[in-house]
Amino acid sequence: MTSKGKTEVLAYGIRVLRSRHREIRRLKRLHQPSLYGYRLWTSSWLLMDFFKHRGLRDGTRVMELGCGWGLAGIYCAKNHSAIVTGVDIDAQVFPYLRIHADINEVEIATMVRGIDGLTDRNLQGVDVMIGADICFWDTMGDSLKSLISRALHEKVRLIVIADPGRPPFTKLGQYFLERGKGKILDCVLDRPHPIQGRILKIDSL
Repeated sequence: MTSKGKTEVLAYGIRVLRSRHREIRRLKRLHQPSLYGYRLWTSSWLLMDFFKHRGLRDGTRVMELGCGWGLAGIYCAKNHSAIVTGVDIDAQVFPYLRIHADINEVEIATMVRGIDGLTDRNLQGVDVMIGADICFWDTMGDSLKSLISRALHEKVRLIVIADPGRPPFTKLGQYFLERGKGKILDCVLDRPHPIQGRILKIDSL
């Protein structure tokens, strides 16, 4: 492995800095996110693979929930010319998002909000809502039920949530499957490293 390979990942057309990269180490000295926002969540790669195969129309307005470093949204902006807003309850994650947006030469808007803090007005004009590893507590599942239902009412046409398959995520998916409003997709990736997980896809079309 090259020195660069030890500090960066290049996959799905985007650059990602590893935790050992000097810029990430510098940010960690200055910004300490809560709720595990100090790391890349691997389900982001599941979202990238999903949109690599499905595609997005240029100019699609994407909202990434619990965005953390914002890598799935950055992928959508860089590879599909999406207009992306990264939403997270912790503003301390945004320096990590911005450095990745900069090195990938895209612009990402940011919004400090929790899932329960998003209003119907915030959802207006959003075409696609995505999230990776945002349903690891039961309370998050309850919040996402409400938010997804409101998003569909506000004409968000596609919602894609990726997760390794934790019980709260499975419960959330079952809730929408029973109402005929979603599908669960099993995913297996071999790059940038072996990843298994599941995607909840809710398409209003």
